[in-house]
Amino acid sequence: MTRVLLYTGKGGVGKTTSAAGTATLAALRGLRTLVLSTDAAHSLSDAFDSAVGPEPTEIDDLLFVQQINAQRKFERSWGDIQAYLRSVLHMVGVDPVEAEELTVLPGAEEVLALLEVRDHVRSGRWDVIVVDCAPTAETLRLLALPEALNWYLDRIFNAERKMMRTFRPFLNRGSSIPMPDDTVFDALRRLQADLSDIRTLLAGPDASVRLVLTPEAVVVAEARRSLTRLSLYGYRVDGVVANRVFPAAGADTWRRQWVAAQRGILEEVADSFRPLPIWESPYRVCEPVGVEELAAFAVEMYGGDDPFARATDDTSLWVDRHIDTDGRTYTLTMPLPLASADELELARHGDELIITVGSYRRVLPLPAALARRVVAGARLDEGRLQVRFSPRETARPVTPSSEVPSGSGPLESAQELAQGLTAEYHEALTRREAAR
Repeated sequence: MTRVLLYTGKGGVGKTTSAAGTATLAALRGLRTLVLSTDAAHSLSDAFDSAVGPEPTEIDDLLFVQQINAQRKFERSWGDIQAYLRSVLHMVGVDPVEAEELTVLPGAEEVLALLEVRDHVRSGRWDVIVVDCAPTAETLRLLALPEALNWYLDRIFNAERKMMRTFRPFLNRGSSIPMPDDTVFDALRRLQADLSDIRTLLAGPDASVRLVLTPEAVVVAEARRSLTRLSLYGYRVDGVVANRVFPAAGADTWRRQWVAAQRGILEEVADSFRPLPIWESPYRVCEPVGVEELAAFAVEMYGGDDPFARATDDTSLWVDRHIDTDGRTYTLTMPLPLASADELELARHGDELIITVGSYRRVLPLPAALARRVVAGARLDEGRLQVRFSPRETARPVTPSSEVPSGSGPLESAQELAQGLTAEYHEALTRREAAR
């Protein structure tokens, strides 16, 4: 199976160099390797000092580079949907140029760029695929979108498709606004299948994320938050690259101060990301450019480690939902490394548990055994979220500890309101047709 490695980090920390160096090392070790970028600001061609196109370009033995044409992927996957939305906007008088802009799904091009990764994995052509991702915040949104869009497609468009089949004859009568046909819904279903494939691939055992940082307090804080949020979405993190570390040997007075400051931060990095390996790369006068310099960069950074070995539970941090039972009470445990109680919130919505960490949210489907029960309590203990479920017929929901706010009322009330409004809308349509 193809090994997939994703490199991300705060802008300017050297993630492109780390990804390019890793790919170069893989090729030198006899692995057929592809390195590609999902970052809109492509810079792989600069790193390799070579022209790179939208298709895999061989620049050395066993080493291929690609800068994805996300627009082409976007048109293939979103074209039918976009055409329908443009037609609706045209009918209500929106300028064609503005309609084109309004029907572009924000972030879609970057998400669909990951389809290229999926297709390359399916081809069986590559031993290693290295992905140079966008800076951390964009990458987190990128990796969260497949699951989030699947949620909306499952609930909103399935319901709308059923409604359209029932009411299309009435809605088309006397209306100039075109109704979506099966082509649009089929396109949405294809998009959902594509997103599910991406999610399965990137959350699987053959893929992992590596965080690139520099020994600076602000950068390390961002990396810590990234680890928590990547774990929230179920992605495996199996290593940290500490770039631009000042060497202690031969340092003058001024550089010794930098060495001491960085060493203190690197100790914090080791404490924060244990048991992950921390691969250090020394500060260089110039960025490594070209195959030879990138190979030297990677050899020095990884030392005797094998950066292409599959990550295991002992060598990575990732989310594995574990359910314990104590009589009639179940406990759902989910590792959330480095999460703080202040930024964590829980909510229950039907058969789903909604977990929010800061500004990031994940909707976690509950297995049937838990969906039939009520949340009896929750706590965050040493980086592990524990949610207790009790039988619905006998348990009285217990207010969770103050560390983890939880509840079901507001969301369930919103669901009831939406159902009521939908029923009211259907009744109004029926009355209108009867009046005619």
